[in-house]
Amino acid sequence: MEIRKVGVIGAGQMGNGIAHVAALAGHDVFLNDLSRENIESALATINGNMARQARNGKITEDQRRQALDRIHIAENLESLEVCDLVIESASEDEQVKRKIFAALCPLIRPETIVATNTSSISITRLAASTDRPERFMGIHFMNPVPLMELVELIRGIATDDATFTSVRQFTLTLGKTIAVAEDFPAFIVNRILLPMINEAVYTLYEGVGTVEAIDSAMKLGAHHPMGPLELADFIGLDTCLSIMQVLYEGLADSKYRPCPLLVKYVEAGWLGRKTQRGFYDYRGEKPVPTR
Repeated sequence: MEIRKVGVIGAGQMGNGIAHVAALAGHDVFLNDLSRENIESALATINGNMARQARNGKITEDQRRQALDRIHIAENLESLEVCDLVIESASEDEQVKRKIFAALCPLIRPETIVATNTSSISITRLAASTDRPERFMGIHFMNPVPLMELVELIRGIATDDATFTSVRQFTLTLGKTIAVAEDFPAFIVNRILLPMINEAVYTLYEGVGTVEAIDSAMKLGAHHPMGPLELADFIGLDTCLSIMQVLYEGLADSKYRPCPLLVKYVEAGWLGRKTQRGFYDYRGEKPVPTR
């Protein structure tokens, strides 16, 4: 099945990025969230990001206007009935995702493909909570979606070949490079990346180095474009913790135990950039380490 109309559930950082790239690729996009205010905020973000692309010569002004015209506000899940593919991009919480699928599936056509943008949760288990496990799979975009070239595609045990082929073709229309991952906790990128971030937090926790020393060491000593603690703040410390918990519970290996300091920051509500405090404090003119 050719995918032309795409529903996106969740208008946060990942959801608005998915809507952005899908609309630029010529797809009609139906963006849904808990409130119209959230959707309108996402549209403003998309508009600003596309305007930046136009200023930098990456797209034309006509492409920007046409892409924005293709994004429609879907105030309820019933509005997604017209979609060929619906991508869930809500918070990294399995119960939240299951509730969305339970509400969504009775409202969409039997042939509609359902996908999740989860960065770590079992695709097979999520698929089993729907009425269409053979037409369900993982499409894991990287953050920020418009800039990152990679998309991980993950089949559940029941995903059929036709679904995979359709989703693969859709992903290629977005200009992305595909990495096919098996359905194991955190897939490929986060299976490697998050333990590194967790180890950086342990390095801070054990007093081996300060926030600045750890980030400088990895930027200048390993040529990483962003230090691991700065990156954790960008991802969101709650998301980092959630992925580490999935790894720890799913693989039962002590090397994936979340650092107690990461847990403490999340308990404090210091989740990184989105709350203005994490391993850095972002409330001033420049970020200042909090430890």
